[in-house]
Amino acid sequence: MFPCLSKTLLGVDCLGCGFQRALLLLFQGEFKAAFLMYPAIFSSLLFLIFLGLYFLDQARNYKKALWILGIINAFLMIGGYAFKHWFYII
Repeated sequence: MFPCLSKTLLGVDCLGCGFQRALLLLFQGEFKAAFLMYPAIFSSLLFLIFLGLYFLDQARNYKKALWILGIINAFLMIGGYAFKHWFYII
């Protein structure tokens, strides 16, 4: 896996930390574990699919969908980060 540049240089997790591990869990069929590892995994994948469609299919307008998915994804990323670092106690 690729190392996180933010964690390597600064010692702080970024908003995307856990995405690679969650993606591997998703490929293995561990949907719940992937969500628990990185809560924004499904919205991130949906955003990336629409981003690919935006570049591949120029005939349709995906800008509104990209904005909506981007905002939802940002909230889920920030919420997951906050939950993982400040509210999750084990």
